[in-house]
Amino acid sequence: MEFALSEEQRMLQDSVRRFLEQNAPLDKVRLAAGNTHTVQRSLWAGASEMGIPGMLIPEDFGGMGLGFLDAAIVYEMFGRHVAPLPFLGTAVMVPLALMLAGNEAQQSKWLPKIAAGEIVAGVAVTESIGIREDAGVKARNGMLTGKSLFVIDWAEADLYIVADSDHGFHLVLPDAKGLSRRALNTIDKTRSVGELVFDQVAAEPLPRSSADAVARVIDAGRVMLAADTLGAGQMMIEKAVAYAGERKQFGRVIGSFQAVKHLCAEMAAALEPSRSLVWYAAHALDEVPGDARLMACHAKSHLSEVGRFVARTATEVHGGMGFTDLLGLHYWFKRIGFDRQLLGGPELVRLEAAHLQGWAA
Repeated sequence: MEFALSEEQRMLQDSVRRFLEQNAPLDKVRLAAGNTHTVQRSLWAGASEMGIPGMLIPEDFGGMGLGFLDAAIVYEMFGRHVAPLPFLGTAVMVPLALMLAGNEAQQSKWLPKIAAGEIVAGVAVTESIGIREDAGVKARNGMLTGKSLFVIDWAEADLYIVADSDHGFHLVLPDAKGLSRRALNTIDKTRSVGELVFDQVAAEPLPRSSADAVARVIDAGRVMLAADTLGAGQMMIEKAVAYAGERKQFGRVIGSFQAVKHLCAEMAAALEPSRSLVWYAAHALDEVPGDARLMACHAKSHLSEVGRFVARTATEVHGGMGFTDLLGLHYWFKRIGFDRQLLGGPELVRLEAAHLQGWAA
C-alpha cells in the first residue's frame, strides 16, 4: 500500500519541527537531562499553545479531534529533536484510556484540562505486558495494592491512569493516601519514568474498562514509540552524513571513502522503508481496526531493531567523537535504546504478533 501525508499533515509536521528547532535546541535538551521538571513544563506550555496536548481529544472537550497518524508525525518530530516533553502519556495514552473506558463525567472533568495543557497525566500499564520482580496491581473494593514500574510521564503528574491485573483502568491522584512514588533511572534522561507503590490507595475506576481497551492503549503507545524512533534515527543519519562531509582523514573528508559511504547508505536503506510501516500502523489505529494490533506489534518491533542499527552505525561514522557530550549524539542513541524497551522489547512484541497470527501457542 502506497501511503502519503496530506498537505495539512505536512504543514502540521513542519510547524512542530520549527517550534522545536526554536524552543528545544540541544542546550535545552542538556538542561532537561539534569532538571526535567522545569524544562518540560515551560516547553509544554508552548506546545499547548499549538494544541498538541489535545490532538487526539474530540473538539467537544476542547481538543483538535485529529487522528493517530497526525499524532505519529508529531511524535516523529519529538524524536528528531529528543524533545523533553510528556507527549506519550499525557497526549496519547491517557486521553485514549479516558475515551475508551471513562464515563461522561470523567471525560468532561479531565479531557478539557489535558487539551488545554493544564495538567500532566501519567500512565501505568507496564504490568499488562509483563510482570517484573514483585510488581503488579490488584484492585478490590475501590482500593489498589501492589506496585507499578516504568510509569510513563511520571514526573509532576497531576493524574495517573493505572491498569490493574484484571484489565481495569483506575484514576489515581498523586497525593492519594497510601501512594508512594519513586523516580526510576533510565538511560534516557529526556523523559521521566517512575515507580508507584499502592498501599490501600483509593482509586476511581473507569467503568468501561476491558482487556481490549487496555490493549488498544498499549497499541497506541507502541506506534508512537516507533514514530519517535523513526524521527531520532533520521536525525542520527543526517548528523552522520554531515559529519562525514566535514571530518578529514589522510587529507580527504571521510565521506569520500567507500566504506563510510556504505555505512550511510545502509542506514538510509534500513530506515526509509520503515516510514510507511509506522504511518500505516498509525492509520490502522483509526481506520483499519482489524489490522491495528498486529501492525502496532510490527512497527514497534521492527523500528526497535532498525533504530538500534542506525544508532550504532551513526555513532561509528563519528568515530571517537560520537561518544562525547560535545556532539550530543548520545541523546538520540539513548532515546532509541529506551524506545526499544518501553512497552515491550522486540522479542516480546514479536511473540505477541506470532500469537495474533496463530503461529505460537
